[in-house]
Amino acid sequence: MQNIYWGFAEKGKEEEQTLLSLSKGRLARIKSCGHVSPPGYWYDQEEDEWVMVLGGEGELEWPCGGKKRLKAGDWLFIPAHQRHRVSYTSSEPPCIWLAIYGNLKMEDSSCTEK
Repeated sequence: MQNIYWGFAEKGKEEEQTLLSLSKGRLARIKSCGHVSPPGYWYDQEEDEWVMVLGGEGELEWPCGGKKRLKAGDWLFIPAHQRHRVSYTSSEPPCIWLAIYGNLKMEDSSCTEK
């Protein structure tokens, strides 16, 4: 048995760990402690992403100006190639994300670029 909140290597360091590899995707947990995307950097991923905050808080931002603050229990879906960035994560407690990457079929819950 393992625990989703335990077993991170270093305190204060951002970490991502694959928990489960799928035939066309993966399940990962991410710990962020005040970490944000570098200025001007936008994720543009090849895969869809479903992300949930398990602890702490995080905020995602889109080029269209939209922002979503996520607290423990909140989740959203980000389609492949929808540019986004992390604009805030709590440090105490750390923001613990659970993410599924792959070819997912869900309704878009974020901001659509025009």
